[in-house]
Amino acid sequence: MINADHSIEWLVQKKNQEKLLFTPGPASLLSENLTGLRPCFGRGDIDYNQVEEQVLESLKAMTGHRYIARMQGSASLALEVSALNFLYGRVLIISTGYYSDRLKWLAESAHRRVCVINEVASVNWHEMDNVIGHFDWLVACSTETSSGLKLSITLLSSIAKRLGARLMLDATASIGLEDDHDLADVIGYSSCKGLFGLTGASFIAFNDFPIQEVDSFYLNLSTHLEKRMTGPYHALASLVDVLPNHDDFKFAVEENKTRFIRKMSNWLTVSAEYQPKICTHVNCNITSKDPRAVLYFSRGGMGGSIVCHLGEIHLKRQAKGDIQDVLEIAEIGS
Repeated sequence: MINADHSIEWLVQKKNQEKLLFTPGPASLLSENLTGLRPCFGRGDIDYNQVEEQVLESLKAMTGHRYIARMQGSASLALEVSALNFLYGRVLIISTGYYSDRLKWLAESAHRRVCVINEVASVNWHEMDNVIGHFDWLVACSTETSSGLKLSITLLSSIAKRLGARLMLDATASIGLEDDHDLADVIGYSSCKGLFGLTGASFIAFNDFPIQEVDSFYLNLSTHLEKRMTGPYHALASLVDVLPNHDDFKFAVEENKTRFIRKMSNWLTVSAEYQPKICTHVNCNITSKDPRAVLYFSRGGMGGSIVCHLGEIHLKRQAKGDIQDVLEIAEIGS
């Protein structure tokens, strides 16, 4: 039972003590998530309009893009809208796991529905340097949480340029944590994970408007740019007090990652250059006897375990990775 005299800080501390997250987002609860909430409406509400403008301008500054569309829904919505509105011609998908497979499905769906895509091809990320020919779009998931893999956006950009292609990224697990998103022409992502907001909002950031028109109210990018439906008001409000202090929360992720890497150095499956900040894949089974622990079970179905590093961000620069003390190695993989 919550006493009316208890502070927001007390409530947040209590809730975070009750549940220990090792999942890829949303992260642990922040006081700033709650202090940003307010009654709001999308038209005629000056206070909310200021909140939305502040959040969207911060996000554009973070990624270096000229335009941004916000919508109510998961990153999957942003990526489907992106595929339908931007992709055309020959499209190449970089295969990294479950979420790149989702990008391929979305591109193939756009091919059937909009009919401006001529071909959807894919290549395993190990072979992406060997691709030749011309493509109009290169599409990739720069941080693949299903396999604990990060691809350099700089490298993806250079491959796209070599192929004469534009670059579209699923930035859901890299936004706010990794660098160089400005090198992509189009990115889609959500309000949680590395932005540390509440779930419910997704975004498309881009520099040039799409050339095709999508015959759909909900899936047409213009609908969201022109705000013709209820927007993600409270998800955006949950970010307004977070983004000015984003570096403090990001520190907690990096500290958690550093401690886990040091502790699990004998079981790491990818080298340092491919390690994402949000999570780590190891070739052993991680368990916990603590009933508060929520472990991550990847949709990719690969062996070993993936541990994510967003469970202590409420501690900001006081985080030391102590949340990992409840984890145990149950069985070493082959």
